Amino acid sequence: MSILVVGSIALDTVKTPYGLSKDILGGSATYFSISASFFSPVKLVAIVGTDFPSKYIKIFKKRKIDLKGLTIKEGKTFRWQAEYSDDLNKVTTISTQLNVFSDFRPKILDEYKKAKFVFLANIDPKLQDYILSQVKSPQLVAADTMSHWIKEDTKDLINFLKKVDIFFLNDTEARLLTGENNLLKAAKSILKFGPKRIIIKKGEHGSMMVSNDSIFCLPSFLLEKVYDPTGAGDTFAGGLMGYLAMKRKINEEILRKALAYGTVMATFVIEDFSLKKLLKITRYDIKNRLKEFCNLVKFDYDRL
Repeated sequence: MSILVVGSIALDTVKTPYGLSKDILGGSATYFSISASFFSPVKLVAIVGTDFPSKYIKIFKKRKIDLKGLTIKEGKTFRWQAEYSDDLNKVTTISTQLNVFSDFRPKILDEYKKAKFVFLANIDPKLQDYILSQVKSPQLVAADTMSHWIKEDTKDLINFLKKVDIFFLNDTEARLLTGENNLLKAAKSILKFGPKRIIIKKGEHGSMMVSNDSIFCLPSFLLEKVYDPTGAGDTFAGGLMGYLAMKRKINEEILRKALAYGTVMATFVIEDFSLKKLLKITRYDIKNRLKEFCNLVKFDYDRL
């Protein structure tokens, strides 16, 4: 099944200890879409300016991502500039220029309204709610957020969570939203707001998935070099959702496998700037890395 994703497409300027890249392809919807497209068709809803390079449009088309929901508006594309310290978990935002993204309020195409899988990236929760209201009977709704919305639109975010099946957020955001330092307590507190399942991204420390019936944790995949962590969370969500949309039914076992696929997809994107590495890999590369990942966490319980 196809996935409807709504979020940002951006031109990023990113500096890490390994180099500087200017005006590279970025944005939450970008990373999600490319990652998910390895598994399932994607229908992308976003906005860019007339300055958006045609070479980046070709990247989406090559991945067979449906761009009928992409608006090209007179003006400049959303731009983000940031710098990472030696500790790549810490990023300093130097500049955020919303440009045409500032009044983004899309009308969903009729052919997109029947989407069974929906991912709403870290945009204003009121906008997430507005978009979801246009979709007819989705099978699974997932959403992401960020610290800004937690601080500025807490009430709207909490109200929206009642409509969400899978809620993605990182460890800092989970603590900010709940006031709980312990992540398991934080996850259980968020479940009370209404979402069916919480996935907390912990960067180099892996991830955890919590519902009212289960708790599942995975470590991260070990890499010797991390060049640019930008977009890792959205790539993770894209791999996870792409795998789920590929399956006829979803159960606990499938959800746990999806978490592993999301983890593996995120490891590729951080090995280079922007989507350079992600665009070079194949399903064969994904399968091999997943095998390596499984070997990292496998042990024989019967012999303990």
